[in-house]
Amino acid sequence: MKQTTVADVMTRNAVVARENAEFKDIVGIMRKAHVSALPVLDAEDRVIGVVSEGDLLVKEAAAAGERGATRRRRTAGADKATEVLAAGLMTQPAVTIGRDATVAEAAGLMSARRVKRLPVVDDWGHLTGIVSRADVLTVFGREDSDICAEVTGIMTRKFALDPRIVEVTVTSGIVTVTGQVDIPASVPYMLDDIRHVEAVVDVRDRLSYLRVGDLSP
Repeated sequence: MKQTTVADVMTRNAVVARENAEFKDIVGIMRKAHVSALPVLDAEDRVIGVVSEGDLLVKEAAAAGERGATRRRRTAGADKATEVLAAGLMTQPAVTIGRDATVAEAAGLMSARRVKRLPVVDDWGHLTGIVSRADVLTVFGREDSDICAEVTGIMTRKFALDPRIVEVTVTSGIVTVTGQVDIPASVPYMLDDIRHVEAVVDVRDRLSYLRVGDLSP
C-alpha cells in the first residue's frame, strides 16, 4: 500500500530562530518569511522549542496587564513578560516528527497537538525540515485513476474478488464499490483497507450479498 512519508512533502530549507535571537529579530524573521512560528535551535542545530506568534503575543499581553492592573491580577503567561530571547519566549519541548513517519501520522499528530506545522528531526534531534498542514494535504492531489488501481489491487489480490463482478469507481477521492460478494464477513475488513488507501476521502458501500438460499443445489 502506497504511503507518502514526511520526507516526501516537507520543506527542507526551514526558516529558524536561534536560541539567542531577540524579540524584534524573531518578529522580523516571521514577517519576512510569512510564517507564524519558528523552530528554535541550539548551537548544535538541535530543536529545543518553537516560538510562535502566540508566544510573542503572550509576552505583550502580559506586559500590558502588568501596566494596567495590580500585580495580583497578572495575566497567564506573565512569566514571559520580561523575556527578550527566543530561549525564554519559546514553547518547549517542541512537538516534532521524524522524516520516515507517514503523512497520515503527521496529520494525526498535528490534530492531536493542535499545531499547524511540525519540525522534522533526525535521531539526534537535529532539524532536517518543516512539514505543514498544507504539505500534508498535498497527498489529496493524487489522481483518481491511481487510487482506483490500488483499491482494485487490494480487492483482487487480498480478497480474491473478480473485478468484473465487483466494480470500483473513484470520483474526487470518493471510492464507490458495487457488485455482489459471496463472503459478507470479509467486507468490513476490505472496506477498512480501502479507507486507509492514501488520498481516499470516503468509501461508499453499494455491495449486495449472495444469500445461502441463492446458492445452486
